[in-house]
Amino acid sequence: MNKTNVTTPSFGKASEGKQKKIETVKNLTDKIAKAKSMVFADYTGIKHQQLEDLRKSLKPLNAEFVVIKNKLMQRALGDSAKDVMGELKSSTAALFAYRDEVAPLKAVLKFFKNLQLGKTKGGLLGKSHIDENDVTRLAQLPTREALLGKLAGQLNAPIQGLHYALSWNINRLVWALNGIKGNKQ
Repeated sequence: MNKTNVTTPSFGKASEGKQKKIETVKNLTDKIAKAKSMVFADYTGIKHQQLEDLRKSLKPLNAEFVVIKNKLMQRALGDSAKDVMGELKSSTAALFAYRDEVAPLKAVLKFFKNLQLGKTKGGLLGKSHIDENDVTRLAQLPTREALLGKLAGQLNAPIQGLHYALSWNINRLVWALNGIKGNKQ
C-alpha cells in the first residue's frame, strides 16, 4: 500500500511536467506563426531585472523577448529547426517581432551594446533563415516610417515634375503680362 502511494504522486508530477512542456511548445509554435521576424540571442551575464527592463521597452514595439529551452524551441520549429537554430548550446532567448521586423531588433542590439553583454545568433525573417551577419545588417536599416516616407517622396516626384512642366508655360505668360503691365504704368 505504501508503495502505491509513493509511485502515484511521482507519476502525477512527471505528467504535469510533460503537460507543461507540451503547452510551452504549443505557445512557442503560436508565437512563431504570428511573428514577422524571430531572432535568437545569447543572454549570458544579463541579470533578471535587466531582462525585465528590456521586455518593458519592447512592449510598445509589439515584440517579446522570451527565454527558451533549446529543445523546446527545436520541437516548436519542427523540421526547420536544424536550419534555423544550428547548434545552440548556451542560454538562448528569442525575440518575436509581431508588427515591425526591424525596430525591436534595433532595440535589443542597442540594449546589448549598452550592457556590453549578450549577442544575437540568427533567426527567421518571414520564412527565410538569417544568420548573425544578416541580423546586424537588418539592424542598420532605417526605420519602417523612414522607408515609407522615402517611398512616398519617390512616388510623388514624377507627379511634381509633371506639375512643374505643365505650369511652366502658364507661369512664363503671367510673368510676361506682369512685365508689360509694369511698363505701361
